[in-house]
Amino acid sequence: MTSPLELPSDDRALSPHTGYTRAHWEAAADGLLRAAWQWSTPGRALLDLPGRPSGSGVRSDGLEGYARTFLAAAFRVAGADGKDPHGWLDRYADGLAAGTRTPGRDDPESWPLILDHHVQGQPMVESASVAIGLRLTRPWLWDRLDPGVQDRAEEWLRGALRHTPAPNNWYLFPYSVAAFLESVGRGDAETSRAKERALDLLEGWYRGQGWYSDGDGAAFDHYNGWALHLYPVLDAHLSGDPELSAHYGSRLREHLDSFSLLFGGDGAPIHFGRSLTYRFAAGSAVALGAVTGHTPLSPGASRRVISGSLRYFLDRGATGTDGLLSLGWHGPHEATLQHYSGPASPYWASKAFVSLLAPEGHPLWTATEEPAPSEGPDRVLALPAPGLLIQSTRADGIVRLHNHGSDHVRPHEGESGVQDDPLYSRQSYSTVTGPTSKVNAADNHLAVVVAGARSGRRSIRALGAGQGDGWGWAASWHRPVFTSGAPMVPGLRVESVTVVRGRYELRTHRVLGAPAGARVEQTGWATGPDDAVRSALHGLHGWETSDEVRAPQGTAYTRWAVVPRLGADAEGTVLLVSLASLTAEPDATALAAAVSAVNVDGDTVEVGWAEDGATTRIDFEPLKVEHR
Repeated sequence: MTSPLELPSDDRALSPHTGYTRAHWEAAADGLLRAAWQWSTPGRALLDLPGRPSGSGVRSDGLEGYARTFLAAAFRVAGADGKDPHGWLDRYADGLAAGTRTPGRDDPESWPLILDHHVQGQPMVESASVAIGLRLTRPWLWDRLDPGVQDRAEEWLRGALRHTPAPNNWYLFPYSVAAFLESVGRGDAETSRAKERALDLLEGWYRGQGWYSDGDGAAFDHYNGWALHLYPVLDAHLSGDPELSAHYGSRLREHLDSFSLLFGGDGAPIHFGRSLTYRFAAGSAVALGAVTGHTPLSPGASRRVISGSLRYFLDRGATGTDGLLSLGWHGPHEATLQHYSGPASPYWASKAFVSLLAPEGHPLWTATEEPAPSEGPDRVLALPAPGLLIQSTRADGIVRLHNHGSDHVRPHEGESGVQDDPLYSRQSYSTVTGPTSKVNAADNHLAVVVAGARSGRRSIRALGAGQGDGWGWAASWHRPVFTSGAPMVPGLRVESVTVVRGRYELRTHRVLGAPAGARVEQTGWATGPDDAVRSALHGLHGWETSDEVRAPQGTAYTRWAVVPRLGADAEGTVLLVSLASLTAEPDATALAAAVSAVNVDGDTVEVGWAEDGATTRIDFEPLKVEHR
């Protein structure tokens, strides 16, 4: 598909990989804004985009449309030093005046009040975008407002400081509001408290290697880039605070060491975690790193990543024929969404336009595009801090993420009370496949089947991760949870180790305490009949059967999918070993030929590799992984 947005012709001399330049980014921002503004209320306070409402209701959705598109307009105008050829800021000034005139009223224009996250919380999210938009465009919008409108806007924004955010990245929304108010001389003890509270929490959520947990617990996902890094680093950049910039900027740099590898050769970000309908917002941290200088990437590689991601979605129908970003991934896709997703939710993609804060002569735009990190040699990167393992292969441009640490289960939630979330619970994710839906057979999953009930994976306890030359591993354990019957089986435990090299994934599990009559099942990658990629799963030890199971609801990449599956009866302690692969290489070696020998002795597994004679050894007691 081609995008309905009016974009310049490709420039393959400057941008040999994507053809995109700064002019393409400006045109994309203008096109998205133009399409969205067709749905504004007469007073311009709300953008009521068509589609099913979110759980927060239509009025909140209209504010969301205003706020998130304002973010794109603000980056667009601020990056052009105030030049606003389409008059975007006049529209947002009118909307600000109308929306704050009588907040909370049920009329065509009034914005909803900002209340606690569990009462009417979504406006708190949008307050951050409004505040950042006003901060970015201060000379051309805020400073020209009538003082009465400024006062009303401040009073509405302060609702974010006076109510309780959700216990995660939401604390950075009042932080951003407070930072704006201080930047226009309206700071006080209330704004100071909001900023201090957020930064104190952020320190507690930092786990190392550039990764934050999104709140207490272990939730590592795209919110690292488009929230937990973006808000403090952008604030430090705009305020010119060298101490904040050094502290949070160094973490962003380290984050990009690993995160920048999670974009495939086709530009796709890793399909993992919630809020994926924000799409190319995934590139916002890469763009901010280039703008602020806190990045390990060259300017040409940074542009390759962000432009590759933008083009990936525009070329695959993300905007539909009307120019509006749809709720989904490529196009509309219900299983990608969360209950809080509304018609304007995808416009958090506007965060990617932080790239436009780099002016026209910035190296981000003048340097010749270079390959993205995933387009270099095959890479394996182990991240013990978040419990993740990254595997990329140059031949097909596929990036895979093996999850042994991120579960999105809050500490106060009991495992049995948490619904299965395919966007976190699966063992592996990639840039070319999505997980199957929760009502279909689960891909990339080790299930224990007891009395006909299949177990899920909720809390994931990381056991470690490491790497060597061309290989790496990550390990975790979990208690199988059942959705029907007794939620837990006493003593039942699954320990899992993934070892990767090249395109191969050695998946080893030790199941402890399996009751009599239990069965275990391992599935592989979900692919569709028309996919260019192929999924394979081969049993090496302990598995008795092999078949395929259908997933009629498909994935974000294919409307119908099939998943390879292994099975075996289990009782007590069993050790299971398999080899998996996801590849687009047409002449890839069959998995059965990749391994020369498998030896299992008690809790130790040794696998010999046919290609080079190397041996992988996994000891479960105590856990130790070697490759030589």
